[in-house]
Amino acid sequence: MVISAHPVRRTLAAALVVAALASAATACSGSDPAEPQRGAPVPAPGQQGRAPAPGSAGALHAYVEKVRKQKAARALAAKKWGLARPPLDAPAPPKVKPRITTRKGFETDGEGLPPVFTTVPTKQKVVFLTIDDGAEKDPELLRMMKDLRIPYSAFLSDYVVKDDYAYFARMQKSQESGVALHNHTLNHRYLPGLSYKQQKREICGMQDVIEKRFGKRPPLFRPPYGNYNEDTLRAAKSCGVKAVPLWASEAFPDHMEWREWDRDLHPGDIVLTHFRGKEDWKGSMPDMIRRVMNVITAKGYAVAKLEDYV
Repeated sequence: MVISAHPVRRTLAAALVVAALASAATACSGSDPAEPQRGAPVPAPGQQGRAPAPGSAGALHAYVEKVRKQKAARALAAKKWGLARPPLDAPAPPKVKPRITTRKGFETDGEGLPPVFTTVPTKQKVVFLTIDDGAEKDPELLRMMKDLRIPYSAFLSDYVVKDDYAYFARMQKSQESGVALHNHTLNHRYLPGLSYKQQKREICGMQDVIEKRFGKRPPLFRPPYGNYNEDTLRAAKSCGVKAVPLWASEAFPDHMEWREWDRDLHPGDIVLTHFRGKEDWKGSMPDMIRRVMNVITAKGYAVAKLEDYV
C-alpha cells in the first residue's frame, strides 16, 4: 500500500477511524452521547496514553491499532474466564474529582470528619469494585483481573495479610494503573465497642503497616462490618484518612445482596466483596468475579477505579 501519495487523505481517513472508534466506545460505556466532545478522543482507563496530535497519520494509525488490540485481548480474556460478555470500558475519569459528602443518616455530631458514603456522586454509568480483609490469597484472582483489566481496590486487615505480604505487593503492581491498598484495621474488631485510644491503635497501626510494607499511607479506610462512631472518624482523621467508603451492594459467587430498596445498581455505587475461597462460600474468587461482572455488564455499567473519583 502506498501511503505517501495522498498525505491529506491519509490523515483524514485515520482521523475518521479514531472518531468512529471513540464514538463506539462512548456508546458502550454508557456515557451521555449529548455531552460535547473536546479535542481528540480520550482513551479509557488502561488506555491513558495521550491521543496522537492531529496531522500525525502514523501515530494515529498506531493509536487505533493499540485500541483495537486491547479490545480484542479483553474479548479473548472474557471468553477464557467464562464471562458472558467482555467488561465495558469505563469512560475517562473526571478532571476534577466530585465533592464527597457523608450519606444522609450516616452522620455523627462531629464536624470536619472524613465523609462516610456508599455511592460516589457521578452521572457516569460506572461502579467501583472493592475487596475486603485479605484472608484468601488466590493467584488466579490476580491473573484474572489483569487479563480482564478490571480495576479494584483492596481494604486490608493485618491479622490476615501478615502471613503473606508478598501476595499483596504483587497485587499492587499487577495492573498497569496499579491496585490501591487501603485500611481495614489491624485486627478487624468491632470499633464502636472500643475506646478512642484502642480505635486509634487499630486504624493508625494499620496505616503504619501499609506504609511500611507497600510504600504509601492510604487515604481511604473502611471500618469492619461497616460499623463506626464519632471516635472512629476522629481517630481515622488523626492519621491521614480522607474518606470512609462503605458499600451499596455486596457480591458473592452465587448471588448479590443490595442495600437499596430497588435491588439495583446506580451510577457511582461501591460494590463490596471479600477475599474468600471455597472453604467459606460457594465458589472461588474467580467464580465471584465472574458473577459480579456478569451482573455489572448486563446492567450496562463499567467498573472504574475508585481512586480516580475519591
